[in-house]
Amino acid sequence: MSQVNAPILITGAGQRIGLHCAERLLDAGQPVIISYRSHRPGVDRLRERGATTLHADFSGAEGIMAFIEALREQTPALRAIVHNASGWQREEAGREAEVFQRMFEVHMLAPYLINLHCADLLRHGGPADIVHISDDVTRAGSKKHIAYAASKAGLDNLTLSFAASLAPAIKVNGIAPALIQFNEGDDEAYRRKALAKSALGIEPGAEVIYQSLRYLLDNPYVTGTTLAVNGGRHLV
Repeated sequence: MSQVNAPILITGAGQRIGLHCAERLLDAGQPVIISYRSHRPGVDRLRERGATTLHADFSGAEGIMAFIEALREQTPALRAIVHNASGWQREEAGREAEVFQRMFEVHMLAPYLINLHCADLLRHGGPADIVHISDDVTRAGSKKHIAYAASKAGLDNLTLSFAASLAPAIKVNGIAPALIQFNEGDDEAYRRKALAKSALGIEPGAEVIYQSLRYLLDNPYVTGTTLAVNGGRHLV
């Protein structure tokens, strides 16, 4: 398989930002492989459009390695790996260790093992990228989502380490979004409060993440960088 036709892997692409990016890549004629943990309508939508869809359980090394094996059976090469799979759990009394372990597994262990064991799929002589989807929360931490923020900060550090170790053949960068799109159940008071946290004060939608991803894929001279896509939250 030539690098021109090599697919892009997006983990956790059954909904929201991952789904949008997968669909935009398909619109551009780019083959796509996605992983999903829970079956959602978006998975069927992508499959109908020709994407390869692989179920994945990133809760532990065994499940991550099983996914890597399944991925390698599907393709001999990858154009890029986009680590979008994520969990959003807060600390609960009596379950702190469980929550921390889960956040570590999905945000750090899965990218770590996939990068290590799939780097050879990216070494095809053409452009190759790894993109970690982090979170703007790593700038300040979080009182209510301590494990989440810490594991996303760890992902930022993986960006630096892998960028150094995989250069020059593979570029490794990150994207750190703040508010991108609301959930259907978010009430008006919550929306106003959330919008007031940024200088631009808008709900931009998932397209801004695709635009950021496209920039990192297309620019040959950027590695080891995490793009802040936060509407100017650091200014407020």
